[in-house]
Amino acid sequence: MISELERGLLHGSGPEGAEMVLAELRRSLRDGAVRVRRFDDNARLFFQPLEPFLIDDVPDHPHRGRIARTALEPIWLWINNTLMPEDARAYALLVDDAMLAGKFDGAEHAAHEFQDRVLRRIREFLGAAGDRDRGRLSVELGTKRAADDVKTLCEILSGRDALAKLGMELPGYINSFGGETVDAVQKQLDETLGNQDHLFMYALLLLMARMGAPWQLIRLATKAAGGDNTKWIAETPYVATIDIVLEEVDRRVRELAGDLKSGRGIAVSALLKDVHDALRGLRTELDLPPDSDWSKQLATLHADIAKLLSGEIELMPGRVRRLVRPRPSKEIAPNSRLDPHEIEDTEALIMFVLTCRKYASQLAINEVTQRSFNELQHLLDSGTRALLDAVRSAPVQERVFRLSQVDAAVRFCGKVFGQEYASLLSKAAEVAAHAERKSA
Repeated sequence: MISELERGLLHGSGPEGAEMVLAELRRSLRDGAVRVRRFDDNARLFFQPLEPFLIDDVPDHPHRGRIARTALEPIWLWINNTLMPEDARAYALLVDDAMLAGKFDGAEHAAHEFQDRVLRRIREFLGAAGDRDRGRLSVELGTKRAADDVKTLCEILSGRDALAKLGMELPGYINSFGGETVDAVQKQLDETLGNQDHLFMYALLLLMARMGAPWQLIRLATKAAGGDNTKWIAETPYVATIDIVLEEVDRRVRELAGDLKSGRGIAVSALLKDVHDALRGLRTELDLPPDSDWSKQLATLHADIAKLLSGEIELMPGRVRRLVRPRPSKEIAPNSRLDPHEIEDTEALIMFVLTCRKYASQLAINEVTQRSFNELQHLLDSGTRALLDAVRSAPVQERVFRLSQVDAAVRFCGKVFGQEYASLLSKAAEVAAHAERKSA
């Protein structure tokens, strides 16, 4: 499913909402890899209002108006063991009884009441907390941003009903944010929030979560200012959209770096497209002065992404060479074959290099991309001939391994030279294998 969705997005033919589905699939695969703890009903109901504001990132990284998903368990343990242990036990019993009786409305009512009590208690704690208390909180929650996370929790819970109402009124999915859609959304924000300025940031984040292209959130700012001049934008409340989008791009760059480093290759091409589109959108839709902090942030992001991609692109030919190089007989175990997972990962990274070629000029990686791609073409073009010769002369115990190398080369060539070339190579491999059997 990930492969099909990514292919559709890269070719502009993906179904509506494919970006959100792909993001959830990526997250589910990561959760499976690290065995993320699943909450029981009472914790799940308590944290339900936070769902649109959760972020898959390390807890110590700054998140404006959002909380790292991995921070929820320490917060829940702190509430249960330190902040309000007796109230938490009573709440858990109420939820368990309601769920067993099938009274789901009753369970949600109990969650709302407990949220209100937790909100009051945390406000009391933060109001009276000294440096020592905040230090102890950081130890219990395991992050230096513990006080910020708890404060964010309070703000979301305090605006629970208004944000839920706004969430029902906003479009469920926004493929392209512009024109009449911007006008309608801006009107909904003003009518729903009224004078609740403290919820404005969360409303923007809630809206961005519905967008296929989150960077388009800045169109609220240009609409409110009547142009792309950042001086005019700075005089409107929607100036916050620029910082929100920059933080989101930074998070996605780090997500891309993590996926590439892990070797998972989870739709990294689609993720790169998201980053590229966001960087280009910020440049083209905002008139950013060269000496502004925003321009400096953009320059840093460009440098980070160029460095990240250059390192991966330069490694690509070596990954392919390791799989398709003709090996001496002493390196081949009888009836062994190439690791199919390694082949799949390498094929995904070849696709990633091809995607990098499309965006090379925007991301300042033209030279390294062209050099590595030329090396990859030469390696496959010359290496496949040697593989076919090896298949023809391979003894029986090596034949499975040699053919697995040819199969890998066929898959790689299909991505680099096209399916017609790959089909010809596959037929040549069949002829070579048949010649070897006939000789035997």
